[in-house]
Amino acid sequence: MFKKSAVFLLTLMLLLTLSACNSNTDKVSPSGDSSLKETPLNVVVSFDAMREFVEAVGKDKVSVQSMIPDGTEPHSFSPKASDIEMLNTADLFVYSGMGMESSWVDKTLNAVENSELVVVEASIGVTPIKFTDEEVIAKKKEFDPHVWLSLKNAEIEALNIKDALVKMDPSNEAFYEANYSEFYDQLEALYNDYATKLSTVTHKNFVTGHAAFGYLCRDFGLTQNSVQDVFATGEPSAKKLKELVEYCKENNITTIFVEDMVSPKVSETLASEVGATVEIIYTIASHEDDKDYIQRMTENLEKIYEALK
Repeated sequence: MFKKSAVFLLTLMLLLTLSACNSNTDKVSPSGDSSLKETPLNVVVSFDAMREFVEAVGKDKVSVQSMIPDGTEPHSFSPKASDIEMLNTADLFVYSGMGMESSWVDKTLNAVENSELVVVEASIGVTPIKFTDEEVIAKKKEFDPHVWLSLKNAEIEALNIKDALVKMDPSNEAFYEANYSEFYDQLEALYNDYATKLSTVTHKNFVTGHAAFGYLCRDFGLTQNSVQDVFATGEPSAKKLKELVEYCKENNITTIFVEDMVSPKVSETLASEVGATVEIIYTIASHEDDKDYIQRMTENLEKIYEALK
């Protein structure tokens, strides 16, 4: 009888020990507490700005891949078979919309064989800037697609992403809500700072490599002119270049802004012609200089402010 009781007790102790070991391996968190280990949501985004917004809201609960490689001009991107396969294994796909990915997004999604994939068009709810240029309209383009370069629009895009993450992962709603609030407050603080600064400048006009900053201009009551059109296509004609020279002289333009993925040659020629300097400005379509969205937008606004003072 004693031997049977001893065997029973030893067996029970062994089972309890194994149970405790299993419990410890199943319960892990970055902070070392006892919360359950979670597998991050697998998120694919179209380009870098969308990655910034997803990571700002999702933090360590998301794993994000950008479909458009860094250094690739988004306006001319064409997906490959590997991009479709990326979506076949994803939980969430986020694209900006407003025509930015219109040349490929619908046919790509139609080719995806992933019935569980959640798709978010982040610009839903943004008031669009409609094109009035007949040449642009002739290309069957309706709206300016550079939505994310507005702090106010960034709030909307991040909100749409947050709502999708909450719907997919309701157990972490408070986490996503807190992260969104933190990001929103950063965007608002930056907006308020430069709304005050830019309200004091006399000159409101600046010149860029391509017309990507229409929504930023709308935020702050500014006007952009550009070497290339909104889709960064083609070199300007001699007539266009002459008009730009006259525009720069009439508006006391002292800085010509050029974007990382747009050829600087014409901008440099224009700057030389009017006695202006050339400054890099971020479009946040690729990951640039290891800086996040807030840092790059801060630099953009500070450079514009300094040029307009």
